[in-house]
Amino acid sequence: MTHTAQTTEPTAPPTAGNPWTMLAVATLGFAVCFWAWALLSPLGPLFREKGTLGTLSESDVALLVAVPVVVGSLGRILVGALTDRLGGRVMFPAVSAVTILPVLFIGLFAQTSYWAMIGGGFVLGIAGTAFAVGVPFVNAWFPPERRGLAVGVFGAGMGGTAISALTTVKLWTGLGETAPFFIVAAVLAAYAVLAWVVLRDAPGRTIPTVPLAKRLAATARLPITWQACLLYAVAFGGYVAFSVYLPAYLKTDYQLTPADAANRMAGFVVVAVVMRPVGGWLSDRFGPVPVLATGYAVVVVGAAVAATHPLLEHVGTVAFLAMAAALGSGSGATFALVARVTDPSRVGGVTGLVGAAGGLGGFVPPLLMGYIYGRTDSYAIGLGLLSVTAALTLLLTLTVVRKGVPA
Repeated sequence: MTHTAQTTEPTAPPTAGNPWTMLAVATLGFAVCFWAWALLSPLGPLFREKGTLGTLSESDVALLVAVPVVVGSLGRILVGALTDRLGGRVMFPAVSAVTILPVLFIGLFAQTSYWAMIGGGFVLGIAGTAFAVGVPFVNAWFPPERRGLAVGVFGAGMGGTAISALTTVKLWTGLGETAPFFIVAAVLAAYAVLAWVVLRDAPGRTIPTVPLAKRLAATARLPITWQACLLYAVAFGGYVAFSVYLPAYLKTDYQLTPADAANRMAGFVVVAVVMRPVGGWLSDRFGPVPVLATGYAVVVVGAAVAATHPLLEHVGTVAFLAMAAALGSGSGATFALVARVTDPSRVGGVTGLVGAAGGLGGFVPPLLMGYIYGRTDSYAIGLGLLSVTAALTLLLTLTVVRKGVPA
């Protein structure tokens, strides 16, 4: 499953830099970009309530929120391949600087037009591609035995979505409707300067010379690519799905107040974010396959328990937090697996495809859960399907994936 043959230019000249400094600055950039990427999600219900975008249906709001996420997920394919070629030292400042444009456009011009907001959200999706920049950049700075931890720490930058959830509405209502956008634009600009000054590509980075289209096609044919896409679609996709849909589920199925449901969702997100680097570290010590297998096994049990509608204060809370830990660690372990079996010059391309699969995987479960609930008045079937999906992914991990991992 390891592929190393690829036409490359001579390696990039050595550069000065400390790996942990590079990791810290890259993680900061990931968090800042994800903060920007998630700006529209908390504001969707407020736009509908205020009516400045016209009369919006639930599907209108869902489309508004979904556009940046879908574009950011698919955009990772191209940005990951560009990072292999240009390096993170160029791509991190570029992605951050370009994201300023849609943030200011939305804040200054789009808040009175639904279709202008959709257009701004489309370009805002660029912020979500930062993930595909950071993984190959960080991976190249660390030796193989530490890449799981390093990429896991970088992945914790997905907590930028929590920053948006906790601050955007408060800033919008307290300081004015342009405030969150001006603040995020300023932070993005400051980060772009910081990244350009501090970041350096790893010494000896291999620069591919094969044309972009051929590299993408070759990357898509690698066994690790489609295997990791499936693993990440369940692990990270499950995290995204719960972070989007858990408040609605808790309000509907357990009659919680919106504030209580949001707080519990925040707890779920925090556990998943913390466990992502833990999953990478455990993968360095014990291998990614045992970590992945354990995580999917926990999801099998947790989803099955949740499907029985247990008491939330006891069994239900444990089930959901256990799934958060499992999905977070599984997300970290997936990229520890990618780092272990992929040629370094192709990590960006693989990361782009896998990251796209994870982001898109988060949209299927909420749509499915909502569809089933609308026809059965029950979430049990949807949670049962999650348990079955995790069981099939566990089987894939223990058979096909395990065979391809070098001892």
